Amino acid sequence: MIPIKDSPRAQRFPFVNIAIILANAVVFYVELTMGPGRLEGFINHFGLVPTRLMAVDFAYPATVVAGVIPLFTSMFIHAGWIHIVGNLLFLWIFGDNVEDRLGHLGYALFYLLCGIGAGLAHAFLTTAISGGSAIPTIGASGAIAGVMGAYLVLYPRAKVLTLIPVIFYAWFIEVPAWIYLGIWVLIQLFTGVLELTGVTSGGVAWWAHVGGFVAGVILICIFPKCRRHRYQTAP
Repeated sequence: MIPIKDSPRAQRFPFVNIAIILANAVVFYVELTMGPGRLEGFINHFGLVPTRLMAVDFAYPATVVAGVIPLFTSMFIHAGWIHIVGNLLFLWIFGDNVEDRLGHLGYALFYLLCGIGAGLAHAFLTTAISGGSAIPTIGASGAIAGVMGAYLVLYPRAKVLTLIPVIFYAWFIEVPAWIYLGIWVLIQLFTGVLELTGVTSGGVAWWAHVGGFVAGVILICIFPKCRRHRYQTAP
C-alpha cells in the first residue's frame, strides 16, 4: 500500500517538514560518497546501538555521547535508496498537515520526541526480550511513525489515495486515513510479534515503528494544537 497523496490541504507552508526531508537527503548523499569501510564506521558511530544506550552512566560523559546522541543522529541515516525514498514519501504525505496543526517549532519538537520514543522503545524491548543488541539501528521511520499516529488522531476521516501493486497490475483507490493507518500499524505489530517468536527475522526494527506510532498518538493529545479548524479537502 503506497500512499500517493492525501485530501487535507495545509494552510501554511511546511517549512520544517521540507527541512527534515532535505536534511535526510543531504546525509544520504554524504553516505553515498563514503567507501564501504568508512560507511560502516559512520553507521556504527552514529546509529542507535541498544547495548550502548542501556549502558549509559551519566557519571561518565563518554557513555552519554556514545549511547544517547545516536537517539538523534540515527534518525537521519538510511541504509539505501528504497529505505530513504519510502520513508520520505510517507513523511511528505503525512507531515505537512501535522505541522499545519502544531506550528513550525511545535512540529520540530514533536518529530524529534517521536523519534526518541521510537528509539527508546526499540532499545528497551530488545534488551528485555533478547538481552540487548549491538546492531546499529538507523532510519527516520520511527519518527515518521509518530507523525502517522498524530495524523490518525487529527485527520481520521481524511482520504489517502493509495497505490496497491499486484504482480503486473496496480490499483489506485481512496482509503479513509483511519483504515490506511490502522492497517499499517497492525502490520507492524503482527510482523513484530512474528519476529519475537522466531518465525521471521530481518533488519527491520518493527517495534521502533510501533513505539513511534504510540508516542505520536500520546504526544498529539498533549501538544497544544495551533489550528483547531476542520481540515479542507482539495477540490
